[in-house]
Amino acid sequence: MVIISILISLFIFELVTRYKNWEQIQKGNLSVALATGGKIFGIANIFRFSIEHNDSLWEAIQWGAFGFFLLLIAYFVFEFMTPKFNVDKEIEKDNRAVGLLSLLISVGTSFVIGASIT
Repeated sequence: MVIISILISLFIFELVTRYKNWEQIQKGNLSVALATGGKIFGIANIFRFSIEHNDSLWEAIQWGAFGFFLLLIAYFVFEFMTPKFNVDKEIEKDNRAVGLLSLLISVGTSFVIGASIT
């Protein structure tokens, strides 16, 4: 069930970003790979916390979905907090500093979100 949730989450992220994740990764764009990898890790980490702290599969899925929603908000906040440049455009141009920062924001945020799941 978690794998399906991760695939759905990645589909939603694909709709939100201005670039095509898998096309860019196929071209060797490391920044997109970092950002996408951070999203995958972040979602999986949130579900790990969710499964660990809930008794039923349904509760785990609900908390996981809520955690994903918060991770999505963090993505928009990151874009909003960088008015001097556009995060999506920089990642698409293979700006590895922005790609790494995106990965770290997804991973770090997932730990905070996961820790808040009870």
